Amino acid sequence: MAATFTPRAVFRTGGRSSLGCSAPRSARPLLSKTHLRPAGPPSQIRYLSGPYGYTQSKALVFSKFGEPIDVLHLHRHSISPSLPDGAVLLRTLAAPVNPSDVNTIQGTYGVKPTFSPLLGTPEPAAIPGNEGCFEVVSVGGKVKTLKKGDWVIPSTTGFGTFRTHAVVENADKALFKIGGEKGIAGLTPVQVATVSVNPCSAYRMLRDYVDLIKLSVDSFSRGSDVSGGAWFLQNGANSGVGRAAIQLGKLWGLRSINVIRERSTAEETDALKQELKDLGATVVITENEFLDRSFGARLKEEFTRGGKEPVMLGLNCVGGKSASAVVKALGPKGTMVTYGGMSRQSFPFPTGPQIFKRLRFEGFWLSEWSKEFPGEKKKTIDEIVELIREGQFKIAPTQEVKWDWDTEENVLKEAVQGTLEGFRTGKGVFLFGET
Repeated sequence: MAATFTPRAVFRTGGRSSLGCSAPRSARPLLSKTHLRPAGPPSQIRYLSGPYGYTQSKALVFSKFGEPIDVLHLHRHSISPSLPDGAVLLRTLAAPVNPSDVNTIQGTYGVKPTFSPLLGTPEPAAIPGNEGCFEVVSVGGKVKTLKKGDWVIPSTTGFGTFRTHAVVENADKALFKIGGEKGIAGLTPVQVATVSVNPCSAYRMLRDYVDLIKLSVDSFSRGSDVSGGAWFLQNGANSGVGRAAIQLGKLWGLRSINVIRERSTAEETDALKQELKDLGATVVITENEFLDRSFGARLKEEFTRGGKEPVMLGLNCVGGKSASAVVKALGPKGTMVTYGGMSRQSFPFPTGPQIFKRLRFEGFWLSEWSKEFPGEKKKTIDEIVELIREGQFKIAPTQEVKWDWDTEENVLKEAVQGTLEGFRTGKGVFLFGET
């Protein structure tokens, strides 16, 4: 996150750094699933200015690890109109709240943030948030690839997106411009803000570990009795990654077996199954069905033609018993890729399947992959953005939380805290208005 902070002189009010402000706790915000219309010209949404052209800004910050409701604070500061030559001033349009953001605040994520004094907080602080869609408000003299009005997203994680504005140095490298020659036509801030983590993760895991497309082509070339494309299996299929994998797999001619948790009623479970099938899922089963002893026979008899079309890739974000069931479902020389552990249950690597089925176990962490392959990340994002624009890819359902200048601190903190709590109808997303 420190990469996006600027020298202290940039954040000033009347020669003194402003201190954090807090608001009293209030009731939980009312979150509702909404469908955004394509955004109009960015100039239709104003931003607030202070004396002498200083931009007034707010950010959620934390100075110690803990639960978001306890450690997050809304901090106000001012941004100087004088930008370094390679920097840009951004205004945030939308910022999703991901489970990894909450884990970062709790101090349980794989990378710890840098607590910095540069925002003028009473104690060194960090800004959470990895994803966001931003509008370029002003540009330093030596910035080459960006101009005022462009929409951009961070090129790496750890950006610190839970804020109304940001000054970003080395902007040509630190930001990806969205839309190319077509610009932002047909796109919304929420669509752009949610493209770089979950869809990108699904894309890379489906393409980088097992060449399922080649397996499909080879199978069809060997005979006419093949019933479809190559199989992959995933737990957590209703997650953002799971929904993305379903849609990308369908576009690439793949078949998927998707495991979900039961809902409160059978009707709700059936509705979710149908929703995922409408996205392109081949098979949707519940966790109980997946863990039942009869599933092995079902897999062989109903789906894989007696094992002639085996499952060669399993995506695991749950761990525990569910991960063990993924291992059992894989065919010889199959691969399981783990990218999460929502059950918080350990998963011992089984000796027998590793030896006798010659299985491969991999881990995927988008943050590290992005550092190694920044060019590939940009290409992946550009491809997914075009699929969204063309109507071939739908983002996961969202719960929008409006962030205006006068939005109370506790409303924002509650939205972050609620990310890991029970069944949700959609991913929480801060949608910025008059800031």
